Amino acid sequence: MSKVAERKLVVGLDIGTSKISVAVGEVTPDNNLSIVGVGNQPARGMDKGGVNDLNLVIESVQKAINEAELMADCRISSIYLGISGKHILCQNENGMVPINDKEVNQEDVDNVIHTARSVPISAERRMLHVLPQEYSIDCQDGIKSPIGMSGVRMEAKVHIVTCANDMAKNIVKCVERCNLEADQLIFSALASSYAVLTDDEKELGICVVDMGAGTMDISVFTGGALRHTAVIPVAGNQVTSDIAKIFRTPLSHAEEIKVQYACALKDMVSMEENIEVPSVGGRPARSMSRHTLSEVVEPRYHELFELVQEELRKCGLDEQIAAGYVFTGGTAKMEGVVEFAEEVFQMPVRIASPIDVEGLKEYVDDPAYATVVGLLRYGKQANAVAKPLKKNNVEGVGDLWSRIHAWFKGEF
Repeated sequence: MSKVAERKLVVGLDIGTSKISVAVGEVTPDNNLSIVGVGNQPARGMDKGGVNDLNLVIESVQKAINEAELMADCRISSIYLGISGKHILCQNENGMVPINDKEVNQEDVDNVIHTARSVPISAERRMLHVLPQEYSIDCQDGIKSPIGMSGVRMEAKVHIVTCANDMAKNIVKCVERCNLEADQLIFSALASSYAVLTDDEKELGICVVDMGAGTMDISVFTGGALRHTAVIPVAGNQVTSDIAKIFRTPLSHAEEIKVQYACALKDMVSMEENIEVPSVGGRPARSMSRHTLSEVVEPRYHELFELVQEELRKCGLDEQIAAGYVFTGGTAKMEGVVEFAEEVFQMPVRIASPIDVEGLKEYVDDPAYATVVGLLRYGKQANAVAKPLKKNNVEGVGDLWSRIHAWFKGEF
């Protein structure tokens, strides 16, 4: 087996509530990302993005890693790790510095980002990302790249994403117990946006909703920058639970019925179409109308969409997303989701799989793989920053490297 470093490979690991996905991408000579390996396992021991049974998660992660290693013919030693959960919080902050040389250089940009991210956060939390939104120099606002411009004073607006330290430690521990190193923790909603959005959508204003089994991860872009992130701890499992209770069928069968037959908009389903519903306790299966199933599913999806609307109203961005909504994640794949969402939001809606994928793209051409492919794209960019440092033998200086990496990306 070849090592990851020798082949310019980057690996993403998405530990979700219902499934664990690993993707191995190879950076091609023309600097594109080609999928060379994928591992996928049902998640055990996870709930709403958090770890509730460490050993079960470790076992599932190890199986997914083994599967990806076998397909990619490599040995994985480090990964870019997605994180989600209701403990994720965001805030927008400002920083200001004087421009010493009258013309903005990289050091000035580094300093103003550092000033903006120097807000006090509690000891129980850690910063995941510090993402620049825009700069202003003296009276000129909305500057995207200030280097080379002249002025006396520069300000930066940044978006800061934080997470609970204990939650982060637990998910990293699962990875380390599999003899892997977590290169960086990346908020899942940010990773998904790397996989499914175009620059035009980010500029015009777009809301990405990653609908998983346990959480809905939201990221809102306007003017080309990330303005708001949030996690709603209600998602696809609620729909499965409703089906199980109302039709009195085991959860595993309820999930199968949801995936195969459910429709989010009851008007799209014929009254005559019937489905077999397994019973509990050895009782015989019953025949039910598929339309009745949609009558159960539609109100829950309506509730999920309303929670997204409420989140956008709360942050004051509901009027700024001219490009509409992009839904991704496994729960977004249900028939009727686009039609129903457009009816609720009165905006354009599309279901997104990862775009511009090379290699084994048929393995990841699915909304459920948006996060893990986004982790690869994020890792590829991070590796591009690391490369010149290694050429100069700048190794082992952990804090310095972290700071340079964070300043270059505008993240932490």
